[in-house]
Order: sequence, then structure tokens, then C-alpha cells
Amino acid sequence: MDIKIEKKKNPKKMILYGVGAVAVIVVTVTLMRLKPASPTVELGTIYLDTVERGEMVLEVRGPGTLVPEDIRWITAVTPGRIEKIHMLPGSTPVQSTTILMELSNPDVEIQTLNADRQLTDAESQLVQLRTNLNTNRLTQAASVAQLKSDWLDAQRRAEAGAELLKKGLIIPIDQQQAVERAESLKERFRLAEEQLKMSTSTIDEQLRVQEEQVNRLKSIAAFQHGLKASMVVRAGANGVLQEVPLQVGQYAQAGVTLAKVVPVPLRLKAVIRVPEVQAKDIAIGQKASIDTRNGIAPGHVIRIDPASINGTVTVDVALDGTPPAGARPDLSVDGVIEIARMKDVLYTGRPPYGQTDATIGIFKLVEGGNYAQRVSVRLGRTSVNSVEIKEGLQPGDVVILSDMSRWDNVDRVRIK
Repeated sequence: MDIKIEKKKNPKKMILYGVGAVAVIVVTVTLMRLKPASPTVELGTIYLDTVERGEMVLEVRGPGTLVPEDIRWITAVTPGRIEKIHMLPGSTPVQSTTILMELSNPDVEIQTLNADRQLTDAESQLVQLRTNLNTNRLTQAASVAQLKSDWLDAQRRAEAGAELLKKGLIIPIDQQQAVERAESLKERFRLAEEQLKMSTSTIDEQLRVQEEQVNRLKSIAAFQHGLKASMVVRAGANGVLQEVPLQVGQYAQAGVTLAKVVPVPLRLKAVIRVPEVQAKDIAIGQKASIDTRNGIAPGHVIRIDPASINGTVTVDVALDGTPPAGARPDLSVDGVIEIARMKDVLYTGRPPYGQTDATIGIFKLVEGGNYAQRVSVRLGRTSVNSVEIKEGLQPGDVVILSDMSRWDNVDRVRIK
């Protein structure tokens, strides 16, 4: 029968095992309490700015276009089909009498001919009426003259008969007939004279009525000739033909735009669209600058649209001086309007997520610029490129203005 021999335990090994276990626990706890390493940001990929105290220019920015201050819109006076286009936009400068296009409308031609015919008929009737009235007046005047002559002759005969009657050379009945004849001719002369006066007084009235008819038809004929002449479309002003929206063969209704002419010398203004929340501080006369991509043109605000459309307010800016080279109508521009100048304020560059009177987190450089620590900053008024600092930063602080949204889950980054 085998006898099991127990081995003696080594106390030194037991001590070593215990020390090792304690060391593992200590290291584990230490590692658990260590903070994770700060993420690294490349210095060349971020934009830095320094907090300063001084004058801050409050500005608003908006996109827009250049438009002429004076535009002559040429519209169709009468409907018509476009038969020929003589000038194209931008080809050569146009004069006020330059023919741009020709239209046709048979109805206008027929109406013009009818108006001319009616006018000719009315003028003929006026001539005939004047002739008839004058002829009648002369006939009546001759009749009056004859009656007067007959009356005077009869009167003389009656007077002579009275002398003969006294001498008994004629019988009384002959004298009575002579007197009655003289009185009858006198009355006929009086009536004929009144009729002549009445006829003469109505001649002018009858002629005036017919002359008014002629004048009315003259106006209608002139209007129709104007419609006919309008189908030969002219520029109407010295300038540059900017737009011809229709093509040969198209039918244009009355009032449709046929062309747009910009008078010379060309005067441009900028029409800027400003966000409605920023437009409340804009006023007439404020300074502005217009970036045409070929230069900066100074200007000033001349009009503010009272209505807001799609979240923007339209602001007209007049250009001061000569526009930069390449400035032309419908050119896309960027406008900056100076609202105010704030004295002795703390400010820095505007971060992409900074809004007026908001509290945001901004990374500020610490430890000699090797690290950036997130700090809470209360903003004031914002401008195009700068923002007022109310709390959280001091003059000389260097902050990161780049978009750091990818590091929203950390408060500290390492700058490499």
C-alpha cells in the first residue's frame, strides 16, 4: 500500500503571489482614473483670432445684382405677329428712332382704312353742307332784297295815288288796293328778313356739329394710324438694347414686353437682398460697399423695400463714382452695408455658429498655445466678420474660429 507524502508549502512564493495581485489591482485602478488623452488638431487646419478692445464696425451682408436706374420697357401697343427683328441685344448702341422689329396685324390695317374712309365721307359732307347753307342764304337774301324793292315801289305808288285821289284822277278802290299791296309787301319783307336772320344764325351751329363729327373721326383715324405705326417698333431712347424676349413668328398680345432698352449714359444701382432679421437697423443714406468681383464700389442706401419676401428685404444701393470695370446689368454682386460704429467694445472674429446675444462654447488657446480649452462665451451684437464679446474672454485671448463641431464631446484639444 502506497503512502501519499504531502509537500511543504513555500512561504516565499505565497508572498510573491500576493504582492503581484496587489500590484495588478493598483495599476488597474490607476488606469481607470486616468483621463483619456486629448484629441489632436493640426494648427494649419484651424483659423485663429485674437480678442481685441476698440472700435467695431457693425455691418450686414447680402447678395444681389446690378440693375440700371433707368429702364425703358417697350411693350406691344396692339396685338400682332412678329415678322422681322432688326436688332439683337448687345449688338450696337441704338438711337431713339432705331427700328427694333416689325409686327403685322390685318385687323389693324382694315380698321385704319375704315377710319380713313369715314373721315373722308365726313369731310365731303361738311363741304356739301357748307355749300348748301351758303347757297340757301344767298337765295333768301336775294328774295329779301326783291321784296324790299317791291315794297318800296308799292309804297311810292300808294303815296302817289293819294295825291291823285285828292284830284279825282283815280277812284278810291284803286287807291285802297295800292295801300293794301304796299302793306302786304311790307309784311312779307319783314317776315323774309326775319327768316334770313334765323337761317344765318343757324348756319354756324349746323357747321359746328358737322365739324365736330369731322374732328372726332380725325382723332379716330389718327389713333388707328398710331396703332399701325406702333407695329414698326422703335427704341424710343438712345441707349443699349438689353433684351428681346420674343422670336420671329410669335404672336404678341397688347401689353407684352417686346424689348428692354437701357438709356445711356448707363447708371447702375445694386439691389441687395438682406435677411429680414438684420434689416431692422438699415436706414436711408447709410454707407455701403458693393463687390463686383472685379473691384469694390462705394455706395449708399437709397431705398428699403417695406415688404419682406421669402425671408429677405430688398435694399437699393446707389453707386458713388465710376463703377469697376466689367460692371453691367444683371451682374451678381455682394453688398455690405455699414450699420454703425461701436466704440470701446470687446470683439473678435465671428465664429460660423455665433448668433446675436447667444451663449456659445469657444476653444481658447492655453498653455502657450499647445492646447485649446473650451470656455463659455456670451456674445453681443454680430457683424459680417466680427462679434461683440460680453463675457467669457479678455483682450489678448486667442480663440479658434473654425468649425469645431466634430469636437463637441470634448472640452480640450491638443494643438499640433
